[in-house]
Amino acid sequence: MKTIPTLFKALIALVIAMQAHSIYAQSGQFSAAANNFLKKRTDAFMTITGYSLTPDVTTGSLSITDKGGDNPNLQMISLGGGDRISANFPLYLEGTIAFNRYNPTFTDGIGNSSVTVPVKWTGVTGTGGIGWDFPLTDNLRIRPIANIMLGHVESDLSVAGRIIENKTGVDLQFLNGGRMNAYGTGGSLMLDYEDYKPEREYDVELRYTNIAINTFDSSTAVQGSADSQSLGLWARARYPTPLTVLERPLRAVFEVAHTEFLGQLRGALGFDSLSSVGTGVEFDRSASDPMFSRVRLVFRYQFGQNVRGTSIGLAASF
Repeated sequence: MKTIPTLFKALIALVIAMQAHSIYAQSGQFSAAANNFLKKRTDAFMTITGYSLTPDVTTGSLSITDKGGDNPNLQMISLGGGDRISANFPLYLEGTIAFNRYNPTFTDGIGNSSVTVPVKWTGVTGTGGIGWDFPLTDNLRIRPIANIMLGHVESDLSVAGRIIENKTGVDLQFLNGGRMNAYGTGGSLMLDYEDYKPEREYDVELRYTNIAINTFDSSTAVQGSADSQSLGLWARARYPTPLTVLERPLRAVFEVAHTEFLGQLRGALGFDSLSSVGTGVEFDRSASDPMFSRVRLVFRYQFGQNVRGTSIGLAASF
């Protein structure tokens, strides 16, 4: 008489075990999908960081928004520069500090649930370079440069983690930290042409850069790497005008630049290259302030494949 109840209990236990296995399997699927998502977005952010490692007028200020598609918002701004210590001591020093804001969207796509959470990444990177000039002619020199980079990324992942956990019941521990550190090492090779005369001044630079970026002291889920390679050409001409400002002639400035992105940077944001044309004015302050001898204000128009934009650059010469 006890056989039926015993079988009934066994059946109930089997059903519960099957449901538990199904829930565990879905949780595992979700965790795997979430980790894959985060890994891809980490590599993407590492690649994006590569656009702002060196002084470059084409990528000094970028803001990309595609509200009609799946592309995330991106804002990039950087401040950088470099120069020789002096004509008699051709040690070259450069530095760049960049701020990046990257807003991917997290969508789980597991089962019947639909969870879409904005995940905001904010990064700051600093790059330094040291090189030496080897003269080829009176106006042309070749300049090898050693570069090193450090970066730190913080995100609102802890908020996203709580929302996803409440929706799915899955404990995503990798979302609780939301921090990533990165370093990069590499170098550049530059050809620098300078021809200065009282009636005009010409500057031309051709530069190849290769910096490998890797994470360190970061959780397993947010480890990534990227290879930043670019080839850039930049030229500037300055002419004195009849106007006098601060006891010196006001100079007219004309500028062109083109950067070809190579390796992982090529096509990462939907374009293979960026170009820039600009014009502005330069104030000579050497009569009153020997430290900041010149100050330039340049309006630039930047363009590339499916990319158009404008920017205003402020620069100073020491």
